[in-house]
Amino acid sequence: MNIDAKCKKCRRAGEKLFLKGDRCYTPKCAMVKRNYPPGAHGQKRRPRLSSYGVHLQEKQKVRHMYGLSEAQFKGYMKKAMAKKGNTGDIFLQFLERRLDNVIYRLGMAKSRIQARKTVNHGHFLVNNKKVNIPSYLLDVKDIITIREKSMKNKYFLELIKSINKHEVPEWMSLDKKTLKGQFVNLPDEKQLNLGIQTQLIVEFYSK
Repeated sequence: MNIDAKCKKCRRAGEKLFLKGDRCYTPKCAMVKRNYPPGAHGQKRRPRLSSYGVHLQEKQKVRHMYGLSEAQFKGYMKKAMAKKGNTGDIFLQFLERRLDNVIYRLGMAKSRIQARKTVNHGHFLVNNKKVNIPSYLLDVKDIITIREKSMKNKYFLELIKSINKHEVPEWMSLDKKTLKGQFVNLPDEKQLNLGIQTQLIVEFYSK
């Protein structure tokens, strides 16, 4: 997928989804340069959405944010609906527990897309066992480390130099000298503070 295709997803959502890593924090970001929907009529006022459109837009926004297929996204919602408790919180917890997302949150990748690639290449260990599945769900207290062989990789050598600037979420911890991370607890919607209206997504799949 090229840069424009990713940026169009942000422009359709009307907000940054941080799909391009560092680029999203610069003046080159599409939401800075062209803060309107893509297409020939994009610069006109955003059309008023129907109730269905509002629900669909929120669902698509979050799905693109985490980089999931429709089948994956719907699967997590079904699992969340089957559990007791706040469905919205449980749903977001499933997304946050994915290994690729945790790698991104810990600052070991500049985007979830990049995190997925590094996981696929087998650079990470979970509780000292190699895991190369981006969708692997971590449990509370799980430890994430980088393979000893991978630590010699230029990517991770550069990462050690820059990661001090990264702010780790309160539900995770990271030793920035050894790059040893831990999934400390399950976050709730308030902690995530992503501006996600989970109730709209729950309602979308409940219809």
